[in-house]
Amino acid sequence: MNPSLLSSQTGEDFNKARNKALFNEIQHLLKPEEARLISLQDVKKLLKPKNEVYKGMQVIPVKLIVGSEGRYSDFDNHFFPKSNFLKNRWQHVDMAHYQDIILPAISVYELGGLYFVRDGNHRVSVAKSKGIENIDAEVVSLQTEIKLKPESKIGDMIKQVISYEKRVFYAETNYGDITDDWCLDFSTPGQYDVIYNHILCHKYYINTNSEEEIPMEQAVESWFRNVYTPVIQAIDSRRMKKHFKGRTKSDLYIFLIKYWDELKQKFGNDVSLDEAAEEFETTQAEPDFRHKIRNRLAKIRVKKAVLNFRNNAENKS
Repeated sequence: MNPSLLSSQTGEDFNKARNKALFNEIQHLLKPEEARLISLQDVKKLLKPKNEVYKGMQVIPVKLIVGSEGRYSDFDNHFFPKSNFLKNRWQHVDMAHYQDIILPAISVYELGGLYFVRDGNHRVSVAKSKGIENIDAEVVSLQTEIKLKPESKIGDMIKQVISYEKRVFYAETNYGDITDDWCLDFSTPGQYDVIYNHILCHKYYINTNSEEEIPMEQAVESWFRNVYTPVIQAIDSRRMKKHFKGRTKSDLYIFLIKYWDELKQKFGNDVSLDEAAEEFETTQAEPDFRHKIRNRLAKIRVKKAVLNFRNNAENKS
């Protein structure tokens, strides 16, 4: 192919890939985050890999390359180019394919069974646009026990991490068998560690008034019965969950416990759970619900005032 035709062909290839990125963006106008290429740093924060292992040169599936270390804002979630300033470099890589020029291997991190580009984002973009199935890569593995599913978006990864954390927590504490509660669920990662620390603090508190240290199973059961359940009952009685979209009852337990502790530090230990729950609901709920809650509480207070006025009037008469 002569240089003029080759330049024209690669220019057309880039325009097709660029148009696919535009169409993908339009399809995700309501949820633009779903069309973004995944940042390696975001996934590292979720999975918290323990160390790196150099795996050397490998042939890896292109479909398992889902993100980038530094160029995640330049490409969409299918590695289509999001800007025309990528055109020159993209075309040079595309030309090499037409001329059967062997390009250097890309460099990637493997994390949770998926790959994130360190160097070679344009080569991956061209490979994906051409439907190439495999590519040579120098691989560094970031060690984690969590395995991610192909085609995972960041929201899916968050759910997978939470699911893994739940399995570990239930297995290590025997929580489900002890309490018969299999619905300790959260909307964000890292919360099972918070619960575990709550149980340890409860265990320490009990042991300060006991001659013998209680076993962990007894601490789990006591925490569930005397700490967790009363807070959940306060949440249920106020139907508080409907005021916090996307949050679980266990989320609200952690929020309310923290808020209650802050109130006690500010006003003293006399603050009751009911008082903390009411204050939490009226100040921390979403704005629309906050307005409704305040109106509801205002009506209750008016009714109480009217009843008190009537009672006082009857007593005087």
